[in-house]
Amino acid sequence: MKWTPLPPREARHEARLIFAANPALFSLLTLGRVTGPVWKAPRIGWVITDPLVARQLLTDSKHTSLLGEGGVGHLWAQLLGDWVNEAFDGPGHDALRLRARDLFTAASSRQHVERVFAKPAARLATALSRGEAVDIAETARVWVGRMVADLLGLPIAEDDDDSCFRTVFAQGERLAALARKTLGSTVIPPAILAEGKGILEHLTASVPEAYETADKNALLGRCREAGIPLREARGLASLLLVAGTETAASAMARGVAVLYDTGQQHDLRAEPALLPEAVWEILRVTTPAAVIGRHITADVEVAGKLLRSGDRALMLTYTANNGVGRFDIRRSPDRKIRQLWFGAGSHVCLGAPLARAEMTYLLQTLLTQEWPWRVVSRRPARNVIIPTYAHLEITCAPKERSDE
Repeated sequence: MKWTPLPPREARHEARLIFAANPALFSLLTLGRVTGPVWKAPRIGWVITDPLVARQLLTDSKHTSLLGEGGVGHLWAQLLGDWVNEAFDGPGHDALRLRARDLFTAASSRQHVERVFAKPAARLATALSRGEAVDIAETARVWVGRMVADLLGLPIAEDDDDSCFRTVFAQGERLAALARKTLGSTVIPPAILAEGKGILEHLTASVPEAYETADKNALLGRCREAGIPLREARGLASLLLVAGTETAASAMARGVAVLYDTGQQHDLRAEPALLPEAVWEILRVTTPAAVIGRHITADVEVAGKLLRSGDRALMLTYTANNGVGRFDIRRSPDRKIRQLWFGAGSHVCLGAPLARAEMTYLLQTLLTQEWPWRVVSRRPARNVIIPTYAHLEITCAPKERSDE
């Protein structure tokens, strides 16, 4: 597989993020650049770097499953309960996807994000217009915390300060961290599992009441109107809490950094109509969920290799997506990968439209400024499940060069 690296500046920063987050993941992704499309790694299983092969396995329900060892469903079933085994694969999954298909449309996601993000976005715009420096990584975490609180129907008043929403996000971080050491196994140790279940029980305690009383335009209200039972609605809300916190905040912060590092924020400022393509490229190049796992349920041959029943397959989506080429907001979407960062087929991420809407709204807020943003300082987050910035300070003050 041909590997086209990012230019030095952004490649250096992205590499630092991944290494700081998980050195083992960094090594695996680096090795994936030079190996064949399908190869077997000790204690990990089959490793897939080709986007077409990855898509083949992700959409092959006859030979693969999310529910066995190595599959993400196996991981989350331990935390979220038996409903995952019923809803993540087979007829139960098909029925749930059918009922949930309208929960996150592009239009409803835009409306949802505008409602939740409007006030904090106005404050961010004001701070930047005054020439203040803002930690955009922390901003993203607080904004996503707001979204999670809204999705879960948490009893947090609109005028509560940011610390409440930051706490919600931190709980999501703790839950996501359960998967930190699952490259070799998706079995969660009992002590860690007990902690995770306690966090989840606390955060979703208000879901039953919110399910009954929520407005029909809110997530839980839409679940109720769509005929999704409370158990599944609570499970979906929990899954969004686990899988949609760090990934969304990471993409938002890294997107701001990549646009600055490549200089392509200037192209975007000149042609705001390129924003959808810019969001697509940010998600492609950052691929917050860098790997996707599957359990092989029946022997299957791919790319000349025989994957046997009981094996694990790990799709290196970060490597596959970046193999397409350098970051370029004028790039036409590549059909080989489509939106592989969100998965593929019937298991594509349900909250994908919401993630795109969150990213879009942040960038729209920054693009309203008179001057381009500049990165003043940055620091990668260490020992986290999703590579991201612990600190990414930006300013829109009109200076000639960054202090970075």
